Amino acid sequence: MLDIERRTLLAWNAYGTHHQARGTEIPEADRLSWGYWPTAGPGEEVLGDLTGRRVLDLGSGTGKFPAHLARNGACVDAVEGARAQHERAVARYGGQAGLRLIHADAAEYLGGAEPYDVVYSVHGLPYIDPHRLLPALAGALAPGGRLVFSALHTSSAGDGPSTSVTARPERLPLAGGGSLTVRMWVLTPTLWEDLLVDHGLLVDRIDVLTAPADDTPLACTLVRAHRPDSRSAPGTGPGRLRS
Repeated sequence: MLDIERRTLLAWNAYGTHHQARGTEIPEADRLSWGYWPTAGPGEEVLGDLTGRRVLDLGSGTGKFPAHLARNGACVDAVEGARAQHERAVARYGGQAGLRLIHADAAEYLGGAEPYDVVYSVHGLPYIDPHRLLPALAGALAPGGRLVFSALHTSSAGDGPSTSVTARPERLPLAGGGSLTVRMWVLTPTLWEDLLVDHGLLVDRIDVLTAPADDTPLACTLVRAHRPDSRSAPGTGPGRLRS
């Protein structure tokens, strides 16, 4: 794990501890929300039919999204690296049928996991160096398996995505005032696509999700990709998809 990843993990742990001390309730989710607006954009339908599938939530935070899927019949493993956030998830959803909550570094966990049919991440993937995470992630996807994730595209301050694979500082607001600094890989859609293709995944679609009103520049990228199945040779299929 890189030092910048460790510092970000410490920040998220402090964030979770802050909410534990405040007794912040975790709201129930009635749908997956890939953007920053609960009712805007697509929901879990982009994951396809999850019946009988091995499903992984990467960077699951408080667990509200995998708990929602589990309530609706899916069996989901949820991996979170920040201990305090994991503890909040266990306190709220520890008894949820169909949900397994795991405290682990995502890349290390993926390196030893049985293949998954669906891996998804709601804003969790960009906190880990893609050069460390994507090889493990690609290897942990079953042939034909799907990857869907959302990532910051333009910050609330109007800072657009980077054109190089480098992390940058972003502000993580705290309830009651103040903020923490986290480091994120905030990349252009083209750069995300290039990274995924370089690690053997095929990109199906990339969308930029914006606010339903024009009062903020905040936006995120929604990426849908898959690992070619055994009947497809590497480099065949849709390949690179320019946005």
